[in-house]
Amino acid sequence: MKATQAALGFRVKSGWAVAILMSGSVRSPHLCDSRVINLSDPCDPATRQPYHAAMGLLETNATKLKRRTQSVRRTTEQSVVDLLQRYIDNDYKIRFAGLVVGSVIDPRSIANPHIRAHALEGRLFRTTLAAALQSRRIRCAAFTERGAYATAAEALGKSPTQIKYTVTSLGDSANGAWRAEQKLAALAAWMALR
Repeated sequence: MKATQAALGFRVKSGWAVAILMSGSVRSPHLCDSRVINLSDPCDPATRQPYHAAMGLLETNATKLKRRTQSVRRTTEQSVVDLLQRYIDNDYKIRFAGLVVGSVIDPRSIANPHIRAHALEGRLFRTTLAAALQSRRIRCAAFTERGAYATAAEALGKSPTQIKYTVTSLGDSANGAWRAEQKLAALAAWMALR
């Protein structure tokens, strides 16, 4: 049996991501799977916001940061391995993935330590997920949430209204939630079908 070509889309959050598997074509996308994966260790809450210290301050303890970021990398790697194995077992072949993120700002450009902690976490989860996918020969592209629909409209040759309608309609076949995170991950997967 020949494997079905598919693409992945992710809405990356702090410590977790929505993952969407989509097959079909740009003209006719088909939702195959929707789930949440861990990017942080569920048994270690500190890994969900590894750059935060107590009371929302920026963590500066190098030992704690090293332990937490290594845990994020291990958890993300295992989540990607498990996710891809599930799809391989179901005869899907994936070459491309899209990641929707909150921001791609350089954390060093942020003066406020608390906001810098959020930017560092955003970069950590985005780059760690991308690296885990790329190590399995899945090419990745990242888009910011703010411009995702405009980027998709241009890339897919459709109006933003058509894009939103299609993404919303894809949720009709989802078993489970179909909120903003799922819609953005579906949008990324749809763009990755190109």
